[in-house]
Amino acid sequence: MLNLFFPAVCEACNYVLSDNELVLCTRCRHHLPVTNYHFDDSETVKKVVYGRVALEHATALLHFSKKGIVQQILHNLKYRGHEQISEFFGKWLGAELATLEAYQKIDIVIPVPLYKTKLRKRGYNQVAKFGQEIAKSLKADYNDTVLIKVKPSTTQVFKERIKRWNDDGALFAISENQSLIGKHILLVDDIITTGATVEACATELLKIENIKLSLATMAIAD
Repeated sequence: MLNLFFPAVCEACNYVLSDNELVLCTRCRHHLPVTNYHFDDSETVKKVVYGRVALEHATALLHFSKKGIVQQILHNLKYRGHEQISEFFGKWLGAELATLEAYQKIDIVIPVPLYKTKLRKRGYNQVAKFGQEIAKSLKADYNDTVLIKVKPSTTQVFKERIKRWNDDGALFAISENQSLIGKHILLVDDIITTGATVEACATELLKIENIKLSLATMAIAD
């Protein structure tokens, strides 16, 4: 009855989904610009933060371009409350990473956090279910409380990357580190562009003794 009056539609093209389709219609899914970086052992994502962050492995599921199909999908996820997109991409990428030896030794998955006021306003972290599903696939723990955002970010702040990341101006912090010592952490986010957010999070995480850090995102900006 609910589907009769409020039919599920494709998050990319808004066409009504058929009974065997979830989140995206078959046509749009086939047109998604997948990267295959994790299968090709590509260094593309790592190069975004080269010289700033030491990553063991890094991948992104999709290519992001302005006014493209991925932008439409991520807009629905972040601003229209369509959290099922996060779960959908998490199951997809998680299943692929689980087949690769490089990601089978991940101990814990940690999402990039939102600042508390933004989290209250939005009602959810758009990468939470993405990270949860990847953790399930990798048989890893999921922790969304150890990495916290202590200051809201602005465009100008991100431009002044070097000025920001000192002890007094850090945007992120660690609530505790004992449970992470010696672990291989997979940091997850929705999109990587300049690498500023990843660098800020990694700056805090890499202070923990003897950890390894990898990265997985839904998309990477072209």
